[in-house]
Amino acid sequence: MPTYVALLRGLNVGGAKRVPMAHLKRLLSEIGFDGVTTLLNSGNAVFSAPTAPCSKHAASIATAIHRGLDLQVSVIVKSARELAAALDENTLATVVEEPSRLLVAFAADKASLARLAAVSALVAPPEQFHLGKSAAYLYCPTGILQSRAGEALLGKVGQAVTTRNWATVQKLHALASKGAA
Repeated sequence: MPTYVALLRGLNVGGAKRVPMAHLKRLLSEIGFDGVTTLLNSGNAVFSAPTAPCSKHAASIATAIHRGLDLQVSVIVKSARELAAALDENTLATVVEEPSRLLVAFAADKASLARLAAVSALVAPPEQFHLGKSAAYLYCPTGILQSRAGEALLGKVGQAVTTRNWATVQKLHALASKGAA
């Protein structure tokens, strides 16, 4: 069975939408996913499932969370191969000194990803932005919270995407690679 990565937007950020990862793991197992592993406490899960469109798995997860926990959560699912492609196309990886300051934005579809092109107009050196085919990448060496581009990506411009820092993406990739089929 193929391996997938679920990225839940806004889960366990601040005081909103609190979900223990043990609950998330149980929910994913209950809807038929195998080998469920969670990473950190921010809505990251790796699992195996029968081959299906990522959007179908995302909808199943969102429905299970809504029914089981009464929460509305945006879910983006990527296959292990899609996640690997996002790592491979990251042209900023070689310039990163602090992985927590490189954001990777994942979108459910190409149109949502394409809308992130608006972030490039807000980038101020030494920041760098790259819009790839699999994800968008924003490096903010002086801090994400001090960046207008970072604020846009995490805010209104990035409403249809979810972001993870580079270190988390690499950890997810390592987990997904162990179970990749």
